[in-house]
Amino acid sequence: MANELDEMNAPVKPEGRDVNVIAKQLPVKVGVGSLIFEIMLWVLGIIPGIVFLFMKVKAKNYFQRLQQKLQHDASQIDNYLEQRVRILENTAALVNRSVELDKSTFTQIAALRSGNSLTDEQRNAVVSQIDNLHNQLNVALEHYPDLKAHEDIRQAMSQNAYLQKEITAARELYNDTINQWNRDVFAWPTKQIVAARAGYTTRIPFIASQEVKERANSVFF
Repeated sequence: MANELDEMNAPVKPEGRDVNVIAKQLPVKVGVGSLIFEIMLWVLGIIPGIVFLFMKVKAKNYFQRLQQKLQHDASQIDNYLEQRVRILENTAALVNRSVELDKSTFTQIAALRSGNSLTDEQRNAVVSQIDNLHNQLNVALEHYPDLKAHEDIRQAMSQNAYLQKEITAARELYNDTINQWNRDVFAWPTKQIVAARAGYTTRIPFIASQEVKERANSVFF
């Protein structure tokens, strides 16, 4: 039997293909077969029915714990975002003492400081806005190379780079939990039946903004 995916002879796409996250939640459903399965357990005897009932209670508790973990992972991202906004705010103030910054920069940073209890969509938007503000500050520093040697500014930019890495790591952890949730809601029979009865859907992982993707494909050197 030949390989289904033949890297030697199968067609390829020389131009490549970009990958995008599909922002769609899939509802968890079960059919008549699942209902028949549960009825048959009770027909076979009270013990199989009770055992499966306890399994469903355990699965429900599991999903509740997993939702709390998702909240915790999302909160970690929000905490790092808040710290990064404060760093940018301090950096902007330091730069402004030497050169006049666009007043809208401070307005935008102040608006981002209210970023608590964000939805996934709002969180992605905040990340994009923070990246844009960081770029604005970098442009200002490029016009005034001497400012880069300023110790406070240098430390602030270093802290910003560190927080960027922490945000990336926190998003990886969040996406891992999302992946675990999306797998488990379709684990038939117990978890899928519980998820369907509770009206659960799959969850959408972190999505990078279009601007970030375009910059990633740019030439930096």
